[in-house]
Amino acid sequence: MSASGIRPGHRRRAVVTGLGVIAPTGIGAARHWEAVLAGKSGLGRITRFDPTGYPVGIAGEVPGFRVDEQIPGRLVKQTDRFTHFALAAADAALADAAVDPARVPEYEMAVVTASSSGGTEFGQHEMENLYQNGSSWVGAYQSIAWFYAATTGQVSIRHGMRGPCGVICCEQAGGLDALGQARRLLDTGSRLVLSGGTDASLCPYGLVAQLSSGQLSTEDDPARAYLPFDAAASGFVPGEGGAMLVVEGVEEARERGARAYGELLGYAAGFDPGAGIGPAPGSAGRGPRHSVPASVIRRALDDAALPPERIDMVFADASGVPAEDLAEARAVTEVFGPGAVPVTAPKTLTGRLYAGGAALDTATALLALSAGVVPHTAGPDRVREGCEIDLVLDRPRPTRPRTALVLARGHGGFVSALVVGAADRDAPEK
Repeated sequence: MSASGIRPGHRRRAVVTGLGVIAPTGIGAARHWEAVLAGKSGLGRITRFDPTGYPVGIAGEVPGFRVDEQIPGRLVKQTDRFTHFALAAADAALADAAVDPARVPEYEMAVVTASSSGGTEFGQHEMENLYQNGSSWVGAYQSIAWFYAATTGQVSIRHGMRGPCGVICCEQAGGLDALGQARRLLDTGSRLVLSGGTDASLCPYGLVAQLSSGQLSTEDDPARAYLPFDAAASGFVPGEGGAMLVVEGVEEARERGARAYGELLGYAAGFDPGAGIGPAPGSAGRGPRHSVPASVIRRALDDAALPPERIDMVFADASGVPAEDLAEARAVTEVFGPGAVPVTAPKTLTGRLYAGGAALDTATALLALSAGVVPHTAGPDRVREGCEIDLVLDRPRPTRPRTALVLARGHGGFVSALVVGAADRDAPEK
């Protein structure tokens, strides 16, 4: 039995035919990919509010997002920014896949997304109304806009998708869990699944909540604030945005002549109950909460029916917290061997996007497979002692990868791994 509960030999091949990206590196998959190749960072001083007085002032903000150009006015007032991002990304993914939802049976389309903090900014404004003006000033949409399932609901309503719909709340790991569930839904009758995740918690209330982990970087230089696996690592930078992906069966994609970015080959998830929530006692906020255990990686490889030597690159969770980086590096080394597989973390350009981070990593991995390169990790320049990994630095590596492993951890102990393959990986070598 696989991690998704489907017996061997009963699984349909799941391909990704559409990408919708809303990220600090740019709006749209093409712009994001250009920034990744160029190592162009989207990190900078927070502008959505005045961060003076907060210990963290650097974040990854989505540039040039005009909600009035992306979302119908009625929905803007009823929903939070994280849902705005998802609605825009879903539109882009469907357009990229050349899918008209009106031409697909409504009960054969599903939506499953990842969520972390929900509609933080919307909720903050409503609480301000409550405490400053009284209960009569709190709008009716407070009851749904903050809700972690708001995005799934709004996307499904907007596109008439009445098949199985759900939301997974495992913070950053949820992006991979949602895609694992999307793959499973194809095996249980769905024809097409919109899946992924977005986050938008860059507001005072959201930042204060994140500070409680003790793991955010307080470095004021955007170029030095987020340095995973580096000797100078001091935590991570928060960000907003994410990605939505169109996942469908390979037969259906071929029938309509759709281009595929790649295939979802294997998935596994686990939980580390010993990790706890928040920093370990006496750790000054820098202790290990949890790692990506080697067992989860191995189960994802088993689900993909691939041995370790068939993985061509690893997209690391890369928390930037020294103890967690070391634990992740050791897990990768245990499975693959010291320096045996290229490891990358393009999220240094965006910050950690919580519910949107792993979905964006997966989109980036698929773009890398399509382009035939391993993207580099911008920022780090001195891998810390004990991290025996081949961290790709300085520039992309043109090694024509055919498979990628994406890793993610979620606050509280969630761990996930997803294996993706190039669309033409079964084609004979020329």
